[in-house]
Amino acid sequence: MTFEGKTAVVTGAARGIGLEVARQLAEGGATVVLVDVLEDQLKEAAVNLPGARDVLTYTVDVTDEAAVERLFDGVIEKTGRIDILVNNAGITRDDLLLRMDADEWDLVMAVNLKGTFLMTKHASRYMVRQKSGRIVNMASVSGLVGNPGQANYSASKAGVVGFTRTVARELARKNVCCNAVAPGFIDTQMTRVLPEKAKENALAAIPLKRMGTVEEVARAVCFLAGDDAAYITGHVLPVDGGMAP
Repeated sequence: MTFEGKTAVVTGAARGIGLEVARQLAEGGATVVLVDVLEDQLKEAAVNLPGARDVLTYTVDVTDEAAVERLFDGVIEKTGRIDILVNNAGITRDDLLLRMDADEWDLVMAVNLKGTFLMTKHASRYMVRQKSGRIVNMASVSGLVGNPGQANYSASKAGVVGFTRTVARELARKNVCCNAVAPGFIDTQMTRVLPEKAKENALAAIPLKRMGTVEEVARAVCFLAGDDAAYITGHVLPVDGGMAP
């Protein structure tokens, strides 16, 4: 896939799936804009991003609308356009429903859902003017089937699914496509620290009987961000080894 001449903004890009998405976009020739709240890791990611010719970094809290607006003003000033937005920033605060604090609910909703809304709102203003653009949101298999201990996370990701389909309908007439990827159990820093019993239970629910990789998720994201997906919008693509029904 080629992304020559395109500017791609990736949130949650300091590590994991977001960093791998940025790497694959950069390999395809895109100018990549790495966005995260983890300032030190963000700088390290930018320096060590292989194959990247043009890399911009912004330490931004995606729940802060003023900061998000400044981000896009800065990107436009430096590159002149925004072609791809990947809303990957997300967090978990897992707990059973009866033990979950309202603060744990609010924080997950703010980052995962409000952050996706704010980034999409401000990026799409420029995409609409260009009459072209690709938005890829990070949903989750948890938002499709639910997951015990993740009422907040599952609800936020189900919200991302509904948001994606609505944005797709609103922006289609301006040639802006909006899709989502729904990863399942992926081998990341987050899953590596899980108790062995939790890993065993998760693997038992996966028909392919293995965890996915960040590379596999990133390839799906890059497909939806590329020209080959020009007639796909409002779609949610599970990358989950068969977990979702």
